[in-house]
Formats: sequence, C-alpha cells, structure tokens
Amino acid sequence: MDPAPPAPATPPTPPASSRSTAPARRRLRVPAAILAVTALLIAVVLWTRPAGAPEGAPGAATDTLGAQEPVALEDLPHPSRVAVPDLSAAETRDPGDLLAEGPVDAPVVLVVFTDYQCPYCARWTADTLPALREEVEAGRLRIEWRDVNVYGEDSERAARAALAAARQDRHADYQNALFEGGEIRSGAELDEEALIALADELGLDVEQFTADLRAEETARTIAEHATTGRELGVVTTPSFVLDGTPIVGAQPTDAFLARFDEALAAAGNGEG
Repeated sequence: MDPAPPAPATPPTPPASSRSTAPARRRLRVPAAILAVTALLIAVVLWTRPAGAPEGAPGAATDTLGAQEPVALEDLPHPSRVAVPDLSAAETRDPGDLLAEGPVDAPVVLVVFTDYQCPYCARWTADTLPALREEVEAGRLRIEWRDVNVYGEDSERAARAALAAARQDRHADYQNALFEGGEIRSGAELDEEALIALADELGLDVEQFTADLRAEETARTIAEHATTGRELGVVTTPSFVLDGTPIVGAQPTDAFLARFDEALAAAGNGEG
C-alpha cells in the first residue's frame, strides 16, 4: 500500500492587522455596517426618549444598552423611518480644549461622554479607544472628552484630576491609569489623596497638579461639560457623538470603525 499523502501544511496565522490595512477593513465592512446601523437605531431610541424618562443614576442601566437590555433587531424601527438627531453642535473644535486629542481641523470629530465610575466606559477605553487613537495619530480624527459624572462626587473629583493632568499634557496617561485594565477604581481610590498619589506615580508635578485639582476654574470647566451633556440629552454612559450622529453604549469596536469610515468618506477623505 502506498503511504498516505502528507497532510497539507497549515497556513501560518496572519498577524493582527492595523487599521491602515485596507483589504482587512473592506472584509469587515458588511458585518460592521450592520453593527453600526443597529447601534445607531438604539442610540436614536435612547437619545430621543421623552424628557420625563428616568435619567442614568448609580446602580441604574447607565453603561450600555446592549449588555443589560438586549433589543431584537425586529423590534427596532426601519432606518428609513428614524429621524436621526443632528448633534454636531456637541463638537467645539476649540484649540484651547485641554481634554481633546487630535488636530482641530480633523475631518471627523468624536465627542465622548463618560464617567470614571462607569464600568463600560472603562471597558470601552481599553477595548475600542486604542483603534480610534490610531486615527487620531493619523490626523483623521479628533476626540473631545466630556465627563458627565452621573455617579456623583467621586466621579466629579476624578474628572477634575484628569483635567489637572491635562494641564501638564498628560490627560491620556492619567485617564488610562484610572481605567487600567479596563476596570474602574473604587470610591476610596478616587479620593483626593489617592488621585494625587497617582499623579506622583505618573511623574507629574505634584504641587502644580494639586493646585489645579483644587482650582475653581477646573471645577467650573468640569461642571460646564456635565451641563453640556445633560442639555444634549445624554442619559447613559458611555455615550458618543460621532460626526454629529449619536452612539449610545460601549458598542463593538467594529461598529465605531464602520461609522468612522462612513464619516471619513463623507468628508472626502476615505480610502479608494
């Protein structure tokens, strides 16, 4: 008997591709587009709920609809019957905005409404933000952060600390530390002493950081951002406005990238 033919060689596993690899992005486009449409419909339903509907609060479903209240696709209205609110006014493109990443004239702007005690905000920061920051580095995206602090005093203090770090050009580092590993810190880890200790650990000028943390201007800025979120109808965290379109909840990374690709193409900067 002839020996059995050798088994075909197993093709090597390709390395994880970056966002700059166009074929990989195109392969993901169809399923990602479905995710993006679903996310958009959910966002519109939540963002346009009646004014008397209950708002997010500690212990409530303030993180992501998809993880806590599954919605069947057949229960969502057809996209052609949904009036998508234009929230482009959420963008400021302020050159002096210390809580912004990316060029002022980037073709696409993402406004992020978050809370430092929101578990899904932490998860989104760990899972999805790195891919979006690639677009920031490429000059195609600007991210503007707005802390809405629905969880109260500890969240507000952490937001002030993040702004204090931003005054030393270390916002991203401080934010990553607060959400390290995609996890939130306990309330005790967000008291003033702990926040100052974290600044020291990251090598910030502690004296300057402490002064900025306690400054009235810092508190006023954070309060204004929270008010902006409420006035825009933000009722859950994390929530987003991407190119004027709402996205509610820590939706899959592919949904964000698909929506970003659409916005980039609409701005005339998409890949051919």
